[in-house]
Amino acid sequence: MCGIIGVVQRKGLVAPFLYQALKRLEYRGYDSVGVTTIANGKLYTKKDKGKIEEVHKRLNLDDLPGSIGIGHTRWATHGIPSMYNAHPHFDCSGKIAVVHNGVIDNFLELRRELAGRGHRFNSDTDTEVIPHLIEEYMEEGLNIVEAVRQVTKRIRGTYAIVAMTAQEPEKIVCTRDGNPLVIGQGDGAAYVSSDIPAFLPATNNMILLLDGEIATLTPDGIRIENLSTGEVLTRDPIKISWTADQAQKGGYPHFMLKEIHEQPEAIRNTLRIRQEVLDAAAEIISKSDRLFLTAMGTSGHAALAGRFMFASIAGILPIFEIASDFPDTVGDVLQPSDCVVAITQSGETSDTIFAVKHARERGAKVLALTNVVGSSITRAADRTIITQAGPEIGVAATKTFMVQLTALALLSIALGRRMEARQASFFDAKSEALQRMPDIVSETIVRNEEVARRVAERYHDRGSFLFLGRGISIATALEGALKLKEISYNHAEGYSAGESKHGPIALIEPGFPVVFIAPRDNTRDRLMGNIMEMRARGASIISVIERNDKELASLSDDVFEVPQNVDAEFSTMPFVVPLQLLSYYMATKRGYDPDKPRNLAKSVTVL
Repeated sequence: MCGIIGVVQRKGLVAPFLYQALKRLEYRGYDSVGVTTIANGKLYTKKDKGKIEEVHKRLNLDDLPGSIGIGHTRWATHGIPSMYNAHPHFDCSGKIAVVHNGVIDNFLELRRELAGRGHRFNSDTDTEVIPHLIEEYMEEGLNIVEAVRQVTKRIRGTYAIVAMTAQEPEKIVCTRDGNPLVIGQGDGAAYVSSDIPAFLPATNNMILLLDGEIATLTPDGIRIENLSTGEVLTRDPIKISWTADQAQKGGYPHFMLKEIHEQPEAIRNTLRIRQEVLDAAAEIISKSDRLFLTAMGTSGHAALAGRFMFASIAGILPIFEIASDFPDTVGDVLQPSDCVVAITQSGETSDTIFAVKHARERGAKVLALTNVVGSSITRAADRTIITQAGPEIGVAATKTFMVQLTALALLSIALGRRMEARQASFFDAKSEALQRMPDIVSETIVRNEEVARRVAERYHDRGSFLFLGRGISIATALEGALKLKEISYNHAEGYSAGESKHGPIALIEPGFPVVFIAPRDNTRDRLMGNIMEMRARGASIISVIERNDKELASLSDDVFEVPQNVDAEFSTMPFVVPLQLLSYYMATKRGYDPDKPRNLAKSVTVL
C-alpha cells in the first residue's frame, strides 16, 4: 500500500524525477499524490487528491526547486482521499516533511498527547503524528537521524518512514518495520522507495533495508545503522537485471501472481483493523432483528463464507442475496429494524450501491465492507470496515477476496463476544487460529505453486470443469470455478457436492475433471461418497485436502495439500489458494493474459 520515493542528488532539479518515479509507483496507490523539495532553507510542496497525471496537470509537479525531495502516492487507510490527507505531512513549523506507508496503531493516543502540548494537526491521517514527534525531539537538540530513532520507540504498528528537514538540507532519513523500503545507489545521488521501479531508470544498484534498521542518504553515500544499537552495518548493493515493467510486478510475470503471493501480508494487515471499529459494527448487528448480506461476484462468495462464519461463531444465520436482485427479492420485507452488510472490493459496484440505496430507503442500517477509503459505498453506509489489501491491479480478485474473508471472520468473532454466544475461551481460540492464517496461507502458496503448474499442464485442454464442496466449502468451490472461467475461459461450475447428483452428474464421462474441496470438517465423510460417485463414472478427481489425508489422496488423481488442523470456519482462506494458482497457470498455459481477461473490468459500475 502507498508508493514512497525519496531522492537526494548533488546537483540538478529533483522534482521531475520524483514525478516520473511516482508514476512508476502508481500501482501502489492512486487516490492522492504529493511532492516536497528543499531549496534555500525552505520546504516547497505540491499535493492534491486524484491520480498522478490529473494532479500533475493541475499543479505541474515538475515545477519545484531543489535537488532533494520526497514524494508519495497514497492508498487511503486513515482519512478520505483529499488534499489535506495527502502526503507529505509536516510539523508545526513547516520545516520537517514525512511520507509513510503502514498503519500506526496508537496514533489516536499520540495525537491527543501532542495536541495537549499545543501541536496543530491538519489531516485525519495516522502519519501526521510522526513529523510532530520528530519536531519535539529536534527541539531537544537531537539531529533528524536521532529524532527518527526516538520516534520509532513511541509508535506501534507497521511503517516505512522517509523524513527530511530544511534544517539539515542534504540528507534523507528512512526506517522500516513491516513495510518495504529499498535504497538505490547512484553516481552523486541516493534513492529510497517502497519498490524498485521508482528509481530503476537511474540506477540498478539496490540495497534492501531490513526491519530494525535506519538509513541516512546523502549525495556522497548511504549509511545504514541498527536502529536499536546504532551499530553501522555494511551491505553491498545488489545489481537488478529486471526491466522497469518486471520490477513493477516485483519480478513476477503478472500482477495476479504477485497479488496471490501478497495474500499473507494482506491478511496480516487486515488483522490489524481496530477493535473499536469491529465492536461498533457488531453493536449495530446485535441490535437488529435480522441480518442480510449482499454482494456480487467474488465478494458474493466471501459473503457466503461469511454466512457460515456468523452461524458457526456468533450463532446468527444471515440471509444472503446477490446485490443485483436484492431490491427485487427482498422488496418491502426489509424493515428499519434490519441490518444489511454490503461487501464490495472497490466500493463502486453499481449493483451493490443500488442494493444499499434500497436498504436506506427502507430505513435499515447499513454496514459496508470495502477496500477503498472514500469510495461511494462508504458515504452511503452507517458504518464502514476498511480491509487492507492495498491496490489490486489484476482484474481477477485474489487478495481482496482474502481480506474480505479476514474481515468477516473478525466481525463474526466480535459479534459472538458481544452476543455472548459461547464461552470466552471459544472466541480466544478462534482469534488465535485467525492470527495463524498468514503463515498457513504462505505455506499453502509455497507448497502448491509447482503442483498447480503441473495440473494445468495436464488439464489445460479440457472444455469443462466441475468444482464441488459442502458446508463453507461451497463458497470455495464457487470462487474456484469463477476464477477458472474468468481468466482461462474454461467452462467451470461450482456446486454443492450434495446437489451434484441432482443434475450435474449427467455431464460426467471418462476424463471429465471434477475438483473437490475437502477439509477435515464434519462434511468430509459425505463428501467422500460424492468422490466415489464421480470416480465410478470415470471422472478425473482433483482434490484440495489437508496434508497427510492419505485416504482422500488415494481416491484422487491429483492432489493439492494445505496445512493440517485449519479451523472449519476459516478453511476457505487456505483452500482457495491452490484454485487461484490453478486458474493462473491454466490461463498462461492457454496463452491468455490473466491480468486482463476479456469483457471484464476491475470495478463494475453499470447495472
